[in-house]
Amino acid sequence: MTKRAILLANLGSPDAPSTTAVRRYLNQFLMDPYVIQLPWILRRMIVSLFVLPTRPKASAEAYQSVWMPEGSPLIVLSEKLKNALQARLTMPVEMAMRYGNPSIEQQLLKITADKSIEEVLYIPLYPHYADSTVTTSIEEAKRVIKKHGLDITLTIIPPFYDHPQYIEALVTSAQPYLEQPYDHVVFSYHGLPESHITKLDSSGSHCLKQNNCCQGSHPAHKTCYRHQVMRTTECFAMQAGLEKQRYSVAFQSRLGRAKWLGPNTEDTLRDLAQQGAKHVMVLCPAFVTDCLETLEEIAIRGEEVFKEAGGEKLTLIPCMNDDPAWVNVLADWCQN
Repeated sequence: MTKRAILLANLGSPDAPSTTAVRRYLNQFLMDPYVIQLPWILRRMIVSLFVLPTRPKASAEAYQSVWMPEGSPLIVLSEKLKNALQARLTMPVEMAMRYGNPSIEQQLLKITADKSIEEVLYIPLYPHYADSTVTTSIEEAKRVIKKHGLDITLTIIPPFYDHPQYIEALVTSAQPYLEQPYDHVVFSYHGLPESHITKLDSSGSHCLKQNNCCQGSHPAHKTCYRHQVMRTTECFAMQAGLEKQRYSVAFQSRLGRAKWLGPNTEDTLRDLAQQGAKHVMVLCPAFVTDCLETLEEIAIRGEEVFKEAGGEKLTLIPCMNDDPAWVNVLADWCQN
């Protein structure tokens, strides 16, 4: 029987909530050609001239507002998930970050130090497909395997945006919050430039080119982030019994001047408050682990925006983190 190890992969985090550490992290992240999809020289100019001079200080302050005693929330909570999964399995489990530490390279070398390991089950912890998350993570793992001549089979869990087990775990983890009184639920997904969507549509005539392009069936949906987040929302709402008028979809974390998917989350929160909503719930299903984008961007800044526009309370529904329902799903995937 093939001896298998599990490698979970998440996006990453700076090593410390300092300007220096954040600058180092942002440089690695934004110079990835899958993230800013421009030729190297243009990417270098944008990152060096427009991002790194000012953004690291502001981002460091944001990280400071949510940093945990043990470290970065994403790293700390990812480790808890890894440990919970390891407690369910006999095969070794490791957690890697695409940017920062522990790197995919470090963790693959750690796993393969055990020469009996023949297969690595690689689980990028992104429910939805995007080049800037899934593709870059997989390509980095392949690069490391080739660079070091690692004699292993890499088996990859694909995006699981509408997998029944994922949806059930997501609903289960959110249910205690949805049982409270509220006016509206906002599904806030990480944004993407529209060009990232249209570039992957081989037909060139479907994604974002016609009304209701995310509905029905189309080959482009296999790599269409927007379709997949809409599908997650639809599946969640159906299972949780949400009425259509009580939820909406928005996109957060815009960067730069390119046209991004919309509507924007902060605009949506502002509109809801102005329409009379007093208590909104915000769910962020693009993330399986709480991080800067949920704990600071939504729970702190999002609440400020909502209250300034007349709302009274914003409740962030936590990501699944190490919720037992989610750990059970991962354990099942690892064993089967």
